[in-house]
Amino acid sequence: MSATVLFFFVLGYFAILLLVAWYTGKNSTNESFFIGNRNSHWLLVAFGMIGTSLSGVTFVSVPGAVYKDGFTYFQITMGYFIGYWVVATVLLPHYYRLQLTSIYHFLQTRLGLVSYQTGASFFILSRTLGATARLYLVVNILQDAILENLHIPFWLTTAIILIMILLYTYKGGVKTIVWTDTLQTICMLTGLVICVIFMLDQLHLSFFEALSAMKAKGYTRMINLEPTSKFFFLKQIVAGAFITITMTGMDQEMMQKNISVKKLGDSQKNMMTLAGIMMGVILLFLFLGGLLYVYAASIHLSAIGDKLFPTVALQYLPPAIGVIFIIALISALFPSADGAITALTSSFCMDILSIHKRPEWSTEKQQTIRKTVHLSFAVVFLLFVLFYKWCNNPSMIDVILKIAAYTYGPLLGLFGFALITRRSVKEGFVPIVCLLAPGLCYIIDTHQKQLFGSFTIGAELLAINGLFTFIGLLAIAQPKKAVVSSTEVQL
Repeated sequence: MSATVLFFFVLGYFAILLLVAWYTGKNSTNESFFIGNRNSHWLLVAFGMIGTSLSGVTFVSVPGAVYKDGFTYFQITMGYFIGYWVVATVLLPHYYRLQLTSIYHFLQTRLGLVSYQTGASFFILSRTLGATARLYLVVNILQDAILENLHIPFWLTTAIILIMILLYTYKGGVKTIVWTDTLQTICMLTGLVICVIFMLDQLHLSFFEALSAMKAKGYTRMINLEPTSKFFFLKQIVAGAFITITMTGMDQEMMQKNISVKKLGDSQKNMMTLAGIMMGVILLFLFLGGLLYVYAASIHLSAIGDKLFPTVALQYLPPAIGVIFIIALISALFPSADGAITALTSSFCMDILSIHKRPEWSTEKQQTIRKTVHLSFAVVFLLFVLFYKWCNNPSMIDVILKIAAYTYGPLLGLFGFALITRRSVKEGFVPIVCLLAPGLCYIIDTHQKQLFGSFTIGAELLAINGLFTFIGLLAIAQPKKAVVSSTEVQL
């Protein structure tokens, strides 16, 4: 199928998103942009969050990693389930009790203004780096598959996609995203299931025959029992739990949708429903990865990693499957990018600019500032995507996990200290501690062989970073004093 035809399918898909945005964005206010009027249905949020949690990186990189890592990624997914339970039972009750719009206000109630803004700043940094890495991967595939043949440069492709995202999130915010994410998750999962069924048909294999073929090639290995390996199952499960606790429970983008649900009980049901569905979806992605490598071997195709799925879908399968792949891919792209820009806008406006605490600013002025910030983050996203293009890393899932380890660790330490202890801190030292902890982790990470020999630290670096931050906060702790009452942070 020609690039022009694929391009028109993409435009048609985007037109549907605009229609949804127009309908849900009517009579939109700052409250609906930031928190969806606290009236989102929990099941709708749970289903839509699948797309946000997975992103285009999961869609491409998880199947691509099967050749090297087998099904060991599922060990992290088991940790995810534990993490979702912790978020539902520990963090969400605090957020609902305080009626928060920005979850980082929780840090203000316990530790003070500096800790609150430090936490928000690390979220802004982490989500910007992580979301643009996810965006880069999908844009790069779309560039190779469609836009390159239309002689459109990479930077313009990225700009067009960001303009698309701006158009359908500019007004409605979370109120719109809850619905568009649900639509996009349906498209993504439908595309995944169709690709699995078609690959089984192409290989003339039943489900169990396909598993046997994968096992013969070593793809189905799931549990790693080697303690020194970075894929050791205990390390992976612990890492997965902390990744979810931080990247979901301490992440404004993910929690912004959760706390848009009216009742705590419904929000908790959302979390645990998401946890169960995620395990099944990740297994299906891994199974698809095995199928792709079995198919690639049968046609003597040497593509591996992030390039495998796009190469097979767009060059070796019928045009209809190519269209399904592209629609499913952009369905994975948009939820991770639109939610990130919206959450970053919300966090910057509330946590850094504090526009909700400025009664001298009219509603119109606040909306103008919010829209300006929203547009500014789109420009920042463009610059970072171009930076990743220049770096040209072969596996973006490794990049994203590394970014999370360094930037979410301080958030883990801050929230952990606020939840576990009853002490306050010398606030002026909080930013220093939160910078020193990832710096120390970097030294350890880059000198692993000299420090530990054959023992390898993997994704659990995030937990280590959080521990260093926690210890640093203990070192600057002092007896608890009143910081801010809960009523002062209600919005």
